[in-house]
Amino acid sequence: MRGLYLITNDDPLNILLEKLEVALATYQVAILQYRRKKVAQVDQANEVQQIKKICEKYTVPFVINDDLALAEQFGLGVHLGQSDGEIVDAAARLPKGAIIGRTCLNSIELAQKAIADGATYVAFGAIYATETKPEAGHIGLATLKQASEAFDLPICAIGGLTVENSDAVIAAGADLCAVISDILGQSVEDIPARVAAWAHLFAETA
Repeated sequence: MRGLYLITNDDPLNILLEKLEVALATYQVAILQYRRKKVAQVDQANEVQQIKKICEKYTVPFVINDDLALAEQFGLGVHLGQSDGEIVDAAARLPKGAIIGRTCLNSIELAQKAIADGATYVAFGAIYATETKPEAGHIGLATLKQASEAFDLPICAIGGLTVENSDAVIAAGADLCAVISDILGQSVEDIPARVAAWAHLFAETA
């Protein structure tokens, strides 16, 4: 698993669905994460159902952020923060082979535990300062390099990533670059070119 890791934003659902359709239609998105902090929990299952159809149409893996029960309901993968449940529970409850990601902040030790528990990728960040999580600070590239040398599974970088600042991130060992605003902050007509620019960036640093 390598390439652009797209995370949903807080656009109204109809606009989000339109943007996801054009982004995934490029066949250059490696994985999509559902993260909608401003949507009531009662409404999330309906959104997931609609987005899952788009992911299936373009064969894009789909994971749920922080909500194991919702992931289990739809037989999807999950991404868990450090306070959002245990990897071993996710591995037990989700279908065999499901994608299970873990936020590891700036810690190789947290990543080691996550992998031992059954995570299929580990995420580090924030790499750069980000408006999505301003409290997260930023960690730079040293931990990414260390993780890519230590672990034989996908390494995900997150936090403030753009096409313009991520060549060094990929070179440091990121297999996946998690992005929200650099794609979904674009207008619908500009999204395909932006996704293509990410694909080109990964191809250049292969």
